[in-house]
Amino acid sequence: MNKDNNVNIPATDAASDVDAIMKKYDRESNQRVWTGTPRLVVKAVMVCFSLWSIYVTLFATFLEEIRLTSFLAAIVMMGFLIYPAKKGEVRPNYMPWYDIVLMILGTGSFLYFTFNVNEILNQGTRFQPYQIVIGIIGVVILMELTRRCVGIPILCVATFFVIYALFFGLTNPNAWGRVVYFVRNLFYTKEGIFSTPINVCSKYIVVFIIFGAFLERTGISNFFIQLANGAAGKYAGGPAKVAVISSALCGMVSGSSVGNTVTTGSVTIPMMKDTGYKAEFAGAVEAAASTGGQIMPPIMGAAAFLMADFVGVPYSDILGRAVLPALLYFTGIFITVHLEAKRLGLSGIPKEQLPKFRTLLQKIYLLLPLVLLVVWVSGNFMTMQRAASLAIVASIAVSLLDSENRITISKFFDALEAGGKSTITVAAACGVAGIISGSITMTGLANELINAIITVANNHLIIALFLTMLCCIVLGMGVPTTANYCIMAATCAPILIRMGVPTLAAHFFVFYFGIVADITPPVALAAYAGSAIAKSNPMKTAFNASRLAIAVFIVPYVFCYSPALLMIDTTPLAVVQIVITSLIGIFSISAGLEGYLWRYMSIAIRIAMVIGGVMLIVPSLITDLAGLAVIAVCVLFQKGFTRKAAA
Repeated sequence: MNKDNNVNIPATDAASDVDAIMKKYDRESNQRVWTGTPRLVVKAVMVCFSLWSIYVTLFATFLEEIRLTSFLAAIVMMGFLIYPAKKGEVRPNYMPWYDIVLMILGTGSFLYFTFNVNEILNQGTRFQPYQIVIGIIGVVILMELTRRCVGIPILCVATFFVIYALFFGLTNPNAWGRVVYFVRNLFYTKEGIFSTPINVCSKYIVVFIIFGAFLERTGISNFFIQLANGAAGKYAGGPAKVAVISSALCGMVSGSSVGNTVTTGSVTIPMMKDTGYKAEFAGAVEAAASTGGQIMPPIMGAAAFLMADFVGVPYSDILGRAVLPALLYFTGIFITVHLEAKRLGLSGIPKEQLPKFRTLLQKIYLLLPLVLLVVWVSGNFMTMQRAASLAIVASIAVSLLDSENRITISKFFDALEAGGKSTITVAAACGVAGIISGSITMTGLANELINAIITVANNHLIIALFLTMLCCIVLGMGVPTTANYCIMAATCAPILIRMGVPTLAAHFFVFYFGIVADITPPVALAAYAGSAIAKSNPMKTAFNASRLAIAVFIVPYVFCYSPALLMIDTTPLAVVQIVITSLIGIFSISAGLEGYLWRYMSIAIRIAMVIGGVMLIVPSLITDLAGLAVIAVCVLFQKGFTRKAAA
């Protein structure tokens, strides 16, 4: 941060701690070490990929199959250059011979499709054995790359569905016939690897990832932290409120729960601890807010682009409908943070340490690229990829106004390199998600799962929602948000749609619960990363993060029962009503879980507050009135006790 606000930049040893935490909890951070000339060569590959991706999404007119196959060929090549076979491989400029062989075979298998696309498309279902072998090589090596940069859990899921398809799902009695059919559909059609996830990744997501890399180099993260300091730092428990606001803003751009927890948390968590918050609470606040960044418009991480394509609506529709749920999520965290500060009697940041409004106003231009992006996308003035490309140009332009964060030629290439690196993990996950969804589709397993859950639910929507939530959270504990959403969109979202939930609400439901897995025990990676910085108990931090983010466990149920929250088939009055009742409900639940409102609550009052809050969130006039009555009685009871104690 700047010296203006008197907040010290973390020391070098703190920075090394951050790197260690990232490598422990974020698999994407475990990379090969390249120095000297090899480093420049690898960097040149990443830069060329980013430039090529921007050019292709904007100007290419060749076949879509050429774009998709060449994109994945580049991903495989870059992936093996960056990610070693196991953690801890730190020998500089070392790449074992088997990795070189895998890189060549994997890249070559996708390039074979690229350079023979017309022949492959015209031959129909008549495939030669060598073509099937090439397809098998491509599938296996893509899965191996995904294991390296994403993790084993998604590989286990993919392997399960592949085995199911080959041994149980496909009906051809001949084993080789099943393999041919399976590989042909996965590798040579748009029903497997080259289906919606990788198509959206190569067309939209990659450009937005590059835009995020440029935006970070303009110094916008520090500006967000200063902005949050200026807005909320002086109030009770100011540093925690700063963490909520800044992490929401930064997480919106980064799209990574763990990455954002570590980067912004290295500043905000020590501030919270110094103010008087317990270590477990400080780490939990950062983890919950950073995770919520992925549901914060206008960027919302990569899954929002996929949702727009799956549902068949403009991306701007997704942004507009995500505003109210995101507001409820962060309001819940903010309320809990405030009540905790009041309970502990914590003060805010001293006035002399806060940034001056005039200083913040001088750097307001940093928001211009984001504002332009929102205007261009929401107004449908141009395609999403063109809007993101022009936003990159805008971010470079605004950086020229700041001597400290000016994007020089060196930073320009650094941003392109960072964009290329960040794309590898997302693209690999999207490719494997295509394998999973393709396996489910071609075997008819999706319909069987839908029928099974509907039978178990016995036409009770609440049961179907609960089972879907469990599936999303369990899968999300080891699968990135993007891949999780793709799988759930293919399997669970149709269940909810068949039971009467609007399509968009069903997709938002699985999207939200895929994200919340990052802070849900027992595998809450964002919470564990926060606990490492806070030096707190990881499991206690995870439970605190889940309590702070209680809104995200409730809000998805609200918009499934009352789509007005997503502004679906509603009126302005209905939207206002549900927002007001939901905000009061979130307040009541947060206060009940915190156990404090002016004074400590008894167990009975806490339970009543939670019940009243839930009743307000359930969309019905009767439950709204009953919930308001319960909350009013509890509030008056607490207020009366407070006055009596004061007297």
